[in-house]
Amino acid sequence: MKKNLIILSCVTAFATTAFSSDANTEMYKQIQALKAQIEALEKKVAAQETAQTQKVEQPTVTAIDEKRIEKIEKKLDNVSKTATAAKVQSAQDNLKWDVDFRTQVDNIQYKHADGSKSENDALLTNRLWLGAKYKADDNSSFFGKLSYNKAFGDTADHSQSNTNPGYANFDWVTNENATDNTIKLKEAYWLYTKERLFGADIPWSASVGRRPSTDGLPINIRNDQAANSPLSHTVDVEFDGFSIKFDTENVTGFTGSWLKICGGRGLTNATPRFDMFKPAYSTDDEKNVDVDMLGFIAVPYDNGQYSVHMNYAKAWNLIGFDNQSLGDFNTAYGAYTASPSANTAYNLQMATPDFKDVGDIDFATILFKTEGIGNGISDYLDNSIAFASFAASKTNPNSLGMLGSTDSETGTSVWLGVNAPCPILPDSAKIGFEWNKGSKYWRSMTYGEDTYAGSKIAARGQAFEVYRTQKLTEALSFGVSYVYIDYDYTGSNSFFGADGTPMTMAQAQAAGQNPVEEAQDVRVYMRYKF
Repeated sequence: MKKNLIILSCVTAFATTAFSSDANTEMYKQIQALKAQIEALEKKVAAQETAQTQKVEQPTVTAIDEKRIEKIEKKLDNVSKTATAAKVQSAQDNLKWDVDFRTQVDNIQYKHADGSKSENDALLTNRLWLGAKYKADDNSSFFGKLSYNKAFGDTADHSQSNTNPGYANFDWVTNENATDNTIKLKEAYWLYTKERLFGADIPWSASVGRRPSTDGLPINIRNDQAANSPLSHTVDVEFDGFSIKFDTENVTGFTGSWLKICGGRGLTNATPRFDMFKPAYSTDDEKNVDVDMLGFIAVPYDNGQYSVHMNYAKAWNLIGFDNQSLGDFNTAYGAYTASPSANTAYNLQMATPDFKDVGDIDFATILFKTEGIGNGISDYLDNSIAFASFAASKTNPNSLGMLGSTDSETGTSVWLGVNAPCPILPDSAKIGFEWNKGSKYWRSMTYGEDTYAGSKIAARGQAFEVYRTQKLTEALSFGVSYVYIDYDYTGSNSFFGADGTPMTMAQAQAAGQNPVEEAQDVRVYMRYKF
């Protein structure tokens, strides 16, 4: 009896503390009254024990007290349930917002194969991410992210969206390019988690929606933010899809191991509503078929310092231009540049090619990362990060050919990087260096890489980057970086058809083209995150 009363007293005291800050005054009063009743009962029980010691019998009082205590227990149980509901209502029934706002200036320089240059001395942009989170219960959560990315002011042709004929609003990259002043959806997905899979000791989760598929490991290190998935060496692009993750450490015995199966759709074949010739959202046989991707991400080992990451993905029915359409366009473009006129401009517009299904592709990546170099060698090395990544792509073309070839072609890429405390202000600043090199037929899906001079990861050639980030306040940070890309072959930032044909600079010039041979981007930014 006494033990039960003491437990009840503790529960009541805890509830009283929890509710002392709550606005529910009436509930607080009820708990205080119950506490007083329990204190009175404790005194009676103490008196009974004393009487029993003195061989005084009081059975009737004890029976009455038991019944009263049972009633009080029921009351406390009801009050506890109400208190829990009130706590959930006040603490969880709202979206949790976070903000990532960046103002940036880029100095972009291009050198073409013929020695001519293109440049922008100061591209000023604002980028805003509004993140939203909500956890309705222990097993389900929602995540969302709204995005705004725009250059200062308007553009010369008053078409900041760059959609005629450009691809800045293409759904794979709509939030990584400076477009217009609209707010767009970058991420939106629900996440369901469970501690056991069909009774087995395998924690798992499932998710569906607009995926967090850009800024994955290791590009997130340079970008000074948490890693998304998948690995960004082969896939850094916006898309919609699903994922199922299994924590496998308890099954395999390998520290920190897990496996994630991912899939998505990058293009949907559907007739728009109110089309004059076909039913709404029916398949349009004259357009590209659906573009789908399926793969897995695996971490066989991660002890917090050393980790291994693997990624395999296959994409079907990828888009590109066929040789005939691209040849017609290049002819029309040459005529327009030689003699700009309304007639040649019209011919150029009519010759603009449509995307076609050119085949499938396989991607594979393996990455080794260490957070802390060595073991206790120095504080500087303990706070440094290093990684090495190797990736490969393999095309499976149809009769139209991929990357200018009807044969299956394999490309490879190596990517090395280090991130360490800056010798000046090591507690608040980081410096980093990255280098990557891609082969002739290297083809990544990294259109969403957060750069304005083109994806350095996609380079058929080599790229260098050196950067420095510094935290100024709890929310405000400063960053500067320099990227240099030296292209050995053309087509690094193109799609998967004849437009992605790798040619040397000399071959491209002989074909009447003047591709970019070198690219440089110096960027400086201020960023506010909370």
